[in-house]
Amino acid sequence: MFAYIVRRLLEMIPVLLVISLLVFGFIKLLPGDPARIYAGPDAPIEAVEAAREHLGLNDPLPQQYLHWLTGLVHGDLGITYRTQQPVLSVIKKSFLPTLWLALAGFVWSVILGLLIGVFAALKRGKWQDWSLMSLAVGGISMPPFWLGLLLIQFVAMPFGLFSVSGFNKPTDIILPALTLGASVAAVMARFTRSAFLEVMQEDYVRTARAKGLRQRLIVWKHVMRNALIPVITMLGLQFGFLLGGSIVVESVFNWPGLGWLLIESIKSQDQPVIQALVMLFVFEFILINLLVDLLYAVVNPAIRLR
Repeated sequence: MFAYIVRRLLEMIPVLLVISLLVFGFIKLLPGDPARIYAGPDAPIEAVEAAREHLGLNDPLPQQYLHWLTGLVHGDLGITYRTQQPVLSVIKKSFLPTLWLALAGFVWSVILGLLIGVFAALKRGKWQDWSLMSLAVGGISMPPFWLGLLLIQFVAMPFGLFSVSGFNKPTDIILPALTLGASVAAVMARFTRSAFLEVMQEDYVRTARAKGLRQRLIVWKHVMRNALIPVITMLGLQFGFLLGGSIVVESVFNWPGLGWLLIESIKSQDQPVIQALVMLFVFEFILINLLVDLLYAVVNPAIRLR
């Protein structure tokens, strides 16, 4: 297991290098003059040229990339062009709100999605099955921003129970978490149902039924463990989606997280912040995939990671 973890960590290095090169290249293609943004719109040309020299923008592109990559490895993400603050400190302020939002959306959506999926699989072909799956299709089809606007219009504004701007008290997380996790709950419900139905057709499950075992015992002892293996993969992907896909939800609810920070950085053409956030999202997805692979062995000891 230890050798597998080390190998996977080493495999992350070339992937991150390629991604960093692509991110750096695309950022350089963005319109706007970073030196002008750094110096200010009304700064004289001398101040702009001084800012260009200070930021190293006169250096060749390979040298700029190596300088940025070296700083990235050492935790130096540069400074923001707008406020001249360290990028790392700006990201730290926005990371926890996004993490809390992702965890809140993840917990309720996974629990509800698993319960609905298992229940629908056990009621296959009945009205409970098709009604729940129809509801899941609606959850997948509804854009998060539209659901967020509906919750603001018909829940937050009429009753005044929830704030729709910022993160000031614990209850402020409820509506954004519901919005963020709705599609995840729907996806988990459909995926769990499919996984359970597939396992329930296996010979060992039929044998257990033929022996007269109770349905509850068959589900928990024989079906659950094997059906959860593909579900775990989907769990990891969905949590990565919640971390990186909260941009729209954070914009709708003015949530002070990484998604909101990315939108504001794009608007202001703050390239160091954009670069750092994209690399952070990529690293999160890679790390989550590694954790998912490790969870396989926990759910099913028969799986051996070599």
